[in-house]
Amino acid sequence: MKAIAAPRPLPIDDPQSLIDIDLPEPQPGPRDLLVEVRAVSVNPVDTKVRANAALPDGSPRVLGWDAAGVVRAVGAEVTLFRPGDEVWYAGDLTRPGSNAELQCVDERIVGRKPASLGWAAAAALPLTAITAWELLFDRLQVPRGGADGEALLIVGAAGGVGSVLIQLARQLTGLRVIATASRPESAAWCRELGAHDVVDHRQPLDAELARLGVAPRYIASLTQTERHFAALAAAVAPQGRIALIDDPATPPDIRLLKRKSVSLHWEFMYTRSMFQTADMAAQHRLLDELAGLVDAGVIRSTLTASVGVIDAANLRAAHRQLESGSSIGKRVLESFGG
Repeated sequence: MKAIAAPRPLPIDDPQSLIDIDLPEPQPGPRDLLVEVRAVSVNPVDTKVRANAALPDGSPRVLGWDAAGVVRAVGAEVTLFRPGDEVWYAGDLTRPGSNAELQCVDERIVGRKPASLGWAAAAALPLTAITAWELLFDRLQVPRGGADGEALLIVGAAGGVGSVLIQLARQLTGLRVIATASRPESAAWCRELGAHDVVDHRQPLDAELARLGVAPRYIASLTQTERHFAALAAAVAPQGRIALIDDPATPPDIRLLKRKSVSLHWEFMYTRSMFQTADMAAQHRLLDELAGLVDAGVIRSTLTASVGVIDAANLRAAHRQLESGSSIGKRVLESFGG
């Protein structure tokens, strides 16, 4: 089968950073689906894993942790799906990724694809939607349909996770949604998705929030946490909650949270699959519920650019754009050429 792999750590401008290869077809395990991949999207995790690239045995690593496709075969213990089902998922960081014609994925982290979306629009959502959902409802513990009068600050809201988080918070809670963005086009995107307010994260965020007269009870720091943490600690409401998804270049000084009894939470959507947790199937249920919200017109796809067919050259272009730090929404590739 066709696949794209990272043979070793290389800068994205090197033609060998991602290469087209042929691999044997994978064989599904007992709880696996064998999925024929129709579309994939690119996330920051792809660029981070590419920086480490080769597997311990030295073989090239297939990246890709967002896909939509069709179930071709199922393992002996599968109960949730059957061949021919259209599915979407973000996969498992410990297994080969979706940048291949066929992929094996555990049924417990797979959902039914929204009927109203094409392959590309569907592939844009799973990883960011799972991350945003778990961050909002599991980590920050915002009540569904509640939190009226409280505010959520989303730092770096125009990216993939922020684009879904704005929608979930606006549509499924009573929160006042405050997004951060630094360019007119990214600010407009956040407002289009439902943000009540947009502030400039090039400015001190505590001052920006004071200008609005808001002390947010909930904060989602999605990027550049090390730059903003002191301002977030100053701005957050007493007994508030802060959730992080990025990898701060320097450890945040959590002592700044003590006087306000503020709690700090990490969100990493691969925890359930990586550790085979007892509640692993929560991601299956989450994706199925999200598909219903999409089909009902409550949540929209965050696809903003179709890069072309799934091949090494187009994936390098998508990685390059993501590494530029100026992406809005998600970039997607669809079908394997030739």
